[in-house]
Amino acid sequence: MLLGLASPSRGASLAAARASRALRVRSGRAFASASAVAKEPRFITTPIYYVNGQPHIGHVYTSLACDVVARFSRLDGHKVLFLTGTDEHGQKVEQSACKAGESPQDFADRVSDTFRALLPLYDFSVDQFIRTTEARHKEAAAALWSALVESGDLYLGAYEGWYSVRDECFYTEEELVDGNAPTGAEVEWVAESSYFFRLSRYRQRLEEHLLAKPTLGVSRCLSVLAFMRDGLRDLSVSRTTFTWGVPVPGPPPPDGLSHVMYVWLDALTNYLTALGYPDTEAADFRSFWPASLHVVGKDILRFHAIYWPAFLMAAGLPLPKRLFAHGWWMNEGEKMSKSVGNVVDPVALVQRYGPDPVRHFLLSDVTFGADGDFSEKKLVESSNAKLANEPRSGIRLPLGNLAYRTLSFTQKQCGGAVPAPDAFSEDDLQLLAEAAALLPQLRTHVDSMALHRYSQGVSGLASAANRYIDVQAPWALKKSEPARMRTVLYVLIEVLRHLALYSQPVTPRIGAALLEQLGARSSRDTAEA
Repeated sequence: MLLGLASPSRGASLAAARASRALRVRSGRAFASASAVAKEPRFITTPIYYVNGQPHIGHVYTSLACDVVARFSRLDGHKVLFLTGTDEHGQKVEQSACKAGESPQDFADRVSDTFRALLPLYDFSVDQFIRTTEARHKEAAAALWSALVESGDLYLGAYEGWYSVRDECFYTEEELVDGNAPTGAEVEWVAESSYFFRLSRYRQRLEEHLLAKPTLGVSRCLSVLAFMRDGLRDLSVSRTTFTWGVPVPGPPPPDGLSHVMYVWLDALTNYLTALGYPDTEAADFRSFWPASLHVVGKDILRFHAIYWPAFLMAAGLPLPKRLFAHGWWMNEGEKMSKSVGNVVDPVALVQRYGPDPVRHFLLSDVTFGADGDFSEKKLVESSNAKLANEPRSGIRLPLGNLAYRTLSFTQKQCGGAVPAPDAFSEDDLQLLAEAAALLPQLRTHVDSMALHRYSQGVSGLASAANRYIDVQAPWALKKSEPARMRTVLYVLIEVLRHLALYSQPVTPRIGAALLEQLGARSSRDTAEA
């Protein structure tokens, strides 16, 4: 059985009104000092998720990473806009809708709702949920197309080559593996009239950008540079063999055909749509563009590291500050995929175990950026070892055990008030210093996207506090050295305050519950989508 954070009785709450030394926890800018200068706004995005099928745990993983960064950034004093949504156009969606006996719009509405339903289930603090079938997005996509026309980077031609409907991606003969796409998806030969984007024109600028600002990480940057080594072909950016997409704006083309925008050009524009584009004077656009962080799976790195910055360069728009591509969750060594059918149902998972344990496991079990193998057994073991508390087991577990022992004992001995400390010992000062030093470490982990180290840092402080309470044994001091007992409890409560604050980005419910038990206002920062 997976266990949650044990809560003392309601009487054990350290109500601030009764505290001899009240713990004052600011809401929102919980980490920033009152004199801190304003910090830059942060625009944090997931990729928008393709609605050809139901969401799986891989979608949750990407959104979770963004949520942790967004929550931490808000607590650290940044104004944040956290964006996610659904990608609803393209041949694959049209085919899936036909197979389901629905119109593409009805199909997209239904599947998009399943992605939106994940937000409250996983406590994602999303500010905007965008859909590419919205009128505002079609306007933005058409505006970006027009900007590419004005830059002289679009021309009408004919595409003939291999195309994967599943990947919505064009492949060269050299890229095929045993007749399939590198992803294993089937490809088909396509020959049709198409508009092309002069991607080849931007190879040098893209290489210079990647080398000047290697924000992808060394291995990811090298893979993108390797893809461009032999040059870049101009990119087909319109389709004529189906109609489910954003119509190409402007006068009828010379070929007399109806063109819709290539699904990736359409989809990538969502990052601009959310900020009010094409109105570049809109308040959100001025505040949040260029994006602070795009988080994507490594399978769509090419589209975000090559196509997207090239489109922005052509349109004369600033490039995103950072792109991070994470690894895949595997199932028995095989990449999870809706098409393969080996996905983990994120709804059933969170209903079985609760959001905080799942969030904690996904962010702590695997180095963020690398691949990981999913296992419910490991989820249970990890969460019980780092979050839970089971007094009957006799096993001392970091966070839940620390909260239970400290708060229940403080309630009994100090009437639920935070005790006034006496002189601090070296052990006291060492633990308090470790708690104070954790914030800059966590800030570094978030800024470097080493998100697995974030959870490890919080768990490490909880473990240190458990070792401290074992050594100090406040229960043995209550008669012989009551002043020393009160000092030890004060130190433990102060460490719990740090842990409650720092737990919120990864395990928001545990963090909020712990703050409530401490009698402090919750700094939990969520927004309705």
